[in-house]
Amino acid sequence: MNNILLQLFTTFLKIGAFTFGGGWAMISIIEKEIVDKHHWLDREEFLDQLAVAQSLPGILAVNISVAVGDRLRGTRGSICAALGTIMPSFLIILAIAIFLTPDLIKNNATLDAIFRGIRPAVVALIIAPVISAAKAAKLNRYTFLIPVAAAALIWSKLPVVSSPILWIVLGGIGGYIWFTRNAMRNKMQSK
Repeated sequence: MNNILLQLFTTFLKIGAFTFGGGWAMISIIEKEIVDKHHWLDREEFLDQLAVAQSLPGILAVNISVAVGDRLRGTRGSICAALGTIMPSFLIILAIAIFLTPDLIKNNATLDAIFRGIRPAVVALIIAPVISAAKAAKLNRYTFLIPVAAAALIWSKLPVVSSPILWIVLGGIGGYIWFTRNAMRNKMQSK
C-alpha cells in the first residue's frame, strides 16, 4: 500500500518538475502517466476527473492530482499526489526568491532566451489535451460548433454572453436535458 503512495508522489513530482505553462500544459503528460503508463484510470474516467477538476476552484494540476490520489488511496493518496505536484514549483520559486534579484531576472538575456524558447512548446502542450479531449468526447463537425461558438461569444466581450459561468450553466442544463431525453427514448425502445 505504501508503494502506491510513493508511486503517486514520484509520478506527480516528475510531472510538476518537468512541465511549464500551468495546468493545461500538464494535462497530456498527466494523461500519459495516469492512463497509459500506470493504468490507474481508463481514458473515460480520466476525462471525467478532468472535467470535475476544471470546475473546482484552484490549480488544475493540483485538482487532478488530488482526484487521482483520492481515487487510488483516499486522503493519504490525495496528499501524496498533491505534494508531488506542488513541491517542484515551490522549490523553484523559493530558489528564485533566495538567489535571483528582480534586476538580474529582467536584464538576463539567457533567461529571456530560455523563456522565449519554452513558449512554443507550452502552446503545443496546451493544444494536445484539447485535441485528445475532443476525440474522447467524440465530437463531430456539428457538435464541434458548440465549443467554438461558446468560445467566440466569450471572447466577444458582449456584456450578457461573455460570461463563462453562463456557458457552464447552459452546458450543464443542455447536457442534463440531452441525456435525460436519450435515456427516456432508450427506455421506450426497450419496451
